[in-house]
Amino acid sequence: MGAGALAAFLAQRTVKAAFVILGVVVFQFVLIRLAPGDPASVIAGQSGAADPLFMAQLREQFGLDRPLWEQLLIYLRDILTLDLGFSHRQQRTVASLIGERLPATLLLTGAAFAFALIGGVALGVAASRRVGRPADSAITVIALTFYATPIFWVGLLLVLVFSVWLEWLPSFGMFTVGADLTGLAHALDVAKHLILPALTLGLFFLAIYARLARASMLEVADQDFVRTARAKGVPEGRIVRVHVLRNALLPVITFAGIQAGQLVGGSILVETVFAWPGIGRLAFEALLARDYAVLLGVFFCTAVMVVVFNLVTDLLYAVVDPRVEVA
Repeated sequence: MGAGALAAFLAQRTVKAAFVILGVVVFQFVLIRLAPGDPASVIAGQSGAADPLFMAQLREQFGLDRPLWEQLLIYLRDILTLDLGFSHRQQRTVASLIGERLPATLLLTGAAFAFALIGGVALGVAASRRVGRPADSAITVIALTFYATPIFWVGLLLVLVFSVWLEWLPSFGMFTVGADLTGLAHALDVAKHLILPALTLGLFFLAIYARLARASMLEVADQDFVRTARAKGVPEGRIVRVHVLRNALLPVITFAGIQAGQLVGGSILVETVFAWPGIGRLAFEALLARDYAVLLGVFFCTAVMVVVFNLVTDLLYAVVDPRVEVA
């Protein structure tokens, strides 16, 4: 694909992505504003004063006394300048809160995604090469087990086994509090804390990719061009890598790109279970405190991440299979 075609494709997808994000922002804003509960009451309760005059001042300060359509227009104007609002609960800007928590979420979801995709494809290829054998049955049973098991239960079980019984891994947090580690020691400490939450979040998706990769490998292996390659005497290893796997990866990449955004949603539960300081836990805390500005900021950030993941997925098509023209 030439540079001109790539530029045209990116421009076209960027325009579409902008409309998608706009629709998500409008829908989420209206949905949150229509939810029961009054943020002014929560703020007043935290301040220890709830007289009518103070409540009216709070509603005026945060724009809650204006019509819904006017609040929406003001919010869209602020979004265009990347002003995500102010958190009344933490007395900080929403952008600073998300910027502080986002790296932890990206680390967790990135590790879980890489583990799920690489492990799932490897298990799917192994199962497709041993159809009907005990190894294929074992992989299928393991995949279905992790797919059917709730994420929070897997997390608690991993904590019980590896933290409580074996005492191999830490169970909560992102790093050892009070250790004051730096450099490589700090990185290794974070990596130890990352293992259990990344496994918990990734095992569910690993099961999906393993089943999908197995089915896709079997489908491609039955195509005529694969039979022709075998008839020409091409080594079996090359057939699997070049002819079968590259074509079988297309549906896996498509599904992975769609579900990459779901990893952020799944991280809310995992971050809560493991006390991981990411935006998922931030959204949960904001929901309990009726901190609408933080909730909207997290939703906006998540929507942007999902759109970017889908764009990267489309670009990967041309890398995995040059026959696919994304322009």
